[in-house]
Amino acid sequence: MRASGSTAFDAIVIGGGHNGLVTAAYLARAGKRVAVFERRQVLGGACVTEELWPGYKVSTAAYVVSLFLPEITRELRLAHYGFKVLPRSPSSFTPLPDGRSLLMGPEPGLNQREVAKFSQRDAEALPNYEALLERVAKTLEPLLMQAAPDPLPLPGEWRKIGVAKRLRDAGKMWALYRAMADLGADLPAAIELLTAAARPILERTFESEALRATLATDAVIGSSTSISAPGSAYVLLHHVMGEAGGARGVWGYVAGGMGALSTAIERACLDLGVEIFREAPVSRITSRSGRATGIVLADGRTFDAPVVASSVDCRWTFERFLQPGDLPGEFLDAVRKIDYASASMKINVALAEPPNFTCLPSSGVAPHHRGTMHIGPTLDYIERAGDDAKYGRPSAEPLLEITLPTSVDDSIAPLGKHILSMFVQYAPYKLAEGTWDTVKESFADRCIAKLAEYAPNVPGAVLHRQVLSPLDLERVYGLTGGNIFQGAMNANQLFCFRPVAGWADHRTPIAGLYLCGAASHPGGGVIGACGKNAAAEILRDG
Repeated sequence: MRASGSTAFDAIVIGGGHNGLVTAAYLARAGKRVAVFERRQVLGGACVTEELWPGYKVSTAAYVVSLFLPEITRELRLAHYGFKVLPRSPSSFTPLPDGRSLLMGPEPGLNQREVAKFSQRDAEALPNYEALLERVAKTLEPLLMQAAPDPLPLPGEWRKIGVAKRLRDAGKMWALYRAMADLGADLPAAIELLTAAARPILERTFESEALRATLATDAVIGSSTSISAPGSAYVLLHHVMGEAGGARGVWGYVAGGMGALSTAIERACLDLGVEIFREAPVSRITSRSGRATGIVLADGRTFDAPVVASSVDCRWTFERFLQPGDLPGEFLDAVRKIDYASASMKINVALAEPPNFTCLPSSGVAPHHRGTMHIGPTLDYIERAGDDAKYGRPSAEPLLEITLPTSVDDSIAPLGKHILSMFVQYAPYKLAEGTWDTVKESFADRCIAKLAEYAPNVPGAVLHRQVLSPLDLERVYGLTGGNIFQGAMNANQLFCFRPVAGWADHRTPIAGLYLCGAASHPGGGVIGACGKNAAAEILRDG
């Protein structure tokens, strides 16, 4: 029944990021009347394409894709709506201060040939290392396809769990046990990858600093931890999951920019009857007698629904959209302890020409421009960059992960011009001195100057620049602390502990209120699983 001055739906989704849109599409596909409310004019959350300067279609936040579930692409017919992944080969390029470089990618034999320039032993060890990661990833990937279980014997007053859910959770834990058993002799290595630090694993496995550093970059991107921190090895594993690029672990560009994925999901939603409200910030989630009843927008409009799915983080969902009295004290205490530590910064640049690397000179676009270009030549370099951040200082020698999507997609920039994306570590959200509004441009200058040590033409080729500090990531995209994963991907905030222990299945203490974004299992990245799994649980509840 519609309340006066409001509109009623079967389900409301807060946030039009890719996960929120996925949830809406699956609910509508099941016959529900669904509405999505997005506070910005553009949909996609951090998975967006924005025309920052005339003719430049920039993936302002997220910039490559691999983890996105092929099942979603197939079931929502996203290719029909324009979603296309452009694979990158080569996929990685690391220039070195001594004039050498390391090129890696999916081309058969390339990695072994390139690594052998530094170490024949490493060239022989690399296939075994990659095969191990792929075996472990293949074992764990099914866990991404379903809601996480809640297996811990927590106090009964925290949450009453029925027999059916306990049986489902027991089945999931048994499936995990069997999958881990199938690893056989790889089990100890798998446990180390899931829990240990990346640096000792890489140092034990390889002797070449160029290879170690290239692989280590993946362990810290998006986090505030160092390569010596327990848990950083998991991110090495995380990067070989997913097949959106057509093969396991192959990361690609989205044709037309990352927003083309979000647009494809939006088109699927619209064809399924989803109503989408842009520039419609939510101010409050309403509830009655412990059950969700709808939302109130910032302009005072109310919308009713027995189901509300939030794709924004826990800080927004539970501490801003609800009153403290709406939630059990122990749950709210746990939510307040969620770690949002972050040290990431994004610099988007329009260039008149591609970077011309001293170690591998080129005129125009060359093969090494297609993949991710790493500026971080040694493990010690990466470690020192993280050390600065521990004390609230932007890295004196920043770690740079750089892409040039125009190297494979000429539709996103004016003819002959290029877009360079620079993801920077470490830029701590909390500064010991000054504010990000006053220091971000000077730090961006430092990052450009660091790239210029390897590609001297870059500063003179810059036509436009956008700098997104951690504070900007929070303001623009609603990412608390600038954390791109809606909460750190530490071991204590993954799987059955995400977002908090006892509530890993997308449900919340308020009946009818669900989490469907990266704050829930399996976490951050352009993956879509959070949204798909949440929709399945919502539909299970009727």
